[in-house]
Amino acid sequence: MEAKIFFGSKEATKDTFNERKSPYNGEIVSKSPVCDAEDAHKALQIAQAAAKSAKLSTLSQRCNWILDVVSKLKEHKEDIAKTITDEVGKPIAFARVEVERCIETLTLSAETMRTMHGETINTDAMPSGKKTLSMFRREPVGVVVAITPFNFPLNLVAHKLGPALVAGNAVVLKPTPEAPLTAYKFAKLFVESEYAIKDALSVVYGDAEVGSALITSEIPRVVSFTGSVPVGNIITKNAGIKKVGLELGGNAATFIEKTADLSLAAQRCALGAFVNSGQVCISLQRIYVDDSVYDEFAQLMAEETKKLKVGSPYEDETFMGPLIDDDACERAMNWVESAIEEGAVPMLPPHREGRIFYPCVMTEVHDAMAIVCEEVFAPIVSLVRVNGFDDALPRMNNSPYGLQFSVFTNDLSITNRAIDELDAGGIVINDMPTLRFDIQPYGGVKLSGVGREGPRFAIEEMTEIKSIVIC
Repeated sequence: MEAKIFFGSKEATKDTFNERKSPYNGEIVSKSPVCDAEDAHKALQIAQAAAKSAKLSTLSQRCNWILDVVSKLKEHKEDIAKTITDEVGKPIAFARVEVERCIETLTLSAETMRTMHGETINTDAMPSGKKTLSMFRREPVGVVVAITPFNFPLNLVAHKLGPALVAGNAVVLKPTPEAPLTAYKFAKLFVESEYAIKDALSVVYGDAEVGSALITSEIPRVVSFTGSVPVGNIITKNAGIKKVGLELGGNAATFIEKTADLSLAAQRCALGAFVNSGQVCISLQRIYVDDSVYDEFAQLMAEETKKLKVGSPYEDETFMGPLIDDDACERAMNWVESAIEEGAVPMLPPHREGRIFYPCVMTEVHDAMAIVCEEVFAPIVSLVRVNGFDDALPRMNNSPYGLQFSVFTNDLSITNRAIDELDAGGIVINDMPTLRFDIQPYGGVKLSGVGREGPRFAIEEMTEIKSIVIC
């Protein structure tokens, strides 16, 4: 099926297409028009004009718009979930979860916007002031550019479209090339809604040329990007004077303290390391384990990993399907082979069948190994021996990334220290660092990004404060 362009509320296509093949079986599952810089500029100009009417629209219309899409998503849940599985190989059970999360994200966006407000200011609070009626309110920025990745091709789009549109902006979306049909079907629900603001959403497809045209234009006031650090660097250097929100890579770590429930920790760590085949920014990659419980935990981790069903993403019980492409599989095997050469010991033999890379638990890993230092974005987790939290803390922080960390412990003092001393945008106690609730603020420090997502926090990023004084 063809994913068409949306120039505002009008569908369009082109003479040349990119075909998307299933990462699981190689069958063609969708195609999308090959867009260029001219298409990007056209979409931006339409959005610029639409932003004026979007700003003047009522909040009730915008909330009804978002909730109408929610209603339609519920009706088309299975079709959208299967499209996700077709395009990116996500196991169907988890694709259905993503649709449910998308529904919640949009619902939260509407509910949050109903309660967003400014406040009055006491301008006579200091001797230099005087009594006035002073206040501030939030207003839409105008045009938002949203660029999204393949690993959550629906919900990460929702995290940008929901807050941006309900706040009264117009949006130009450039979805991942790996899942154009997922984005098209989602956008179509917005465009065809009876509550839609005409031309407030455009969708264009492409890679560097289209992305560059979008981010360097003077029309958008916000660029919201989720993706890799190298692309984030390019955006930062070329965007000009506008708000830039970046949700980038991670190298998530956890510490297993000697008082922790080891069975629970192993169960949750296996889930956190291998869900979505490790293709998650907050996928658990580094596990620092107190030496006194290291061997026991490693065995439990291997046992939990063996329980995970790997195979066809179309089977309900499958936990792990394929990686996104052949390059990802080759990189993963290179990570493992390199670590073994450096002395690491796999608890389970490294194994690959086509694009399915079986989960790999690596023990006797040391800090200098590349498998610990870099983001692997694959189903590989490394266990590192440490002598207590004082030893683990600097090692966890010794990373250019800082998205989410966690600690498993029943020691309150360790809990407090973890919250205070770990350098990350999110800290989780007694669960995997891969845990995310869509209502939360989400984002990282250091190379993991700038700004925060989550409906309330994204709305703040996608609005401006206007100060008002009546004398």
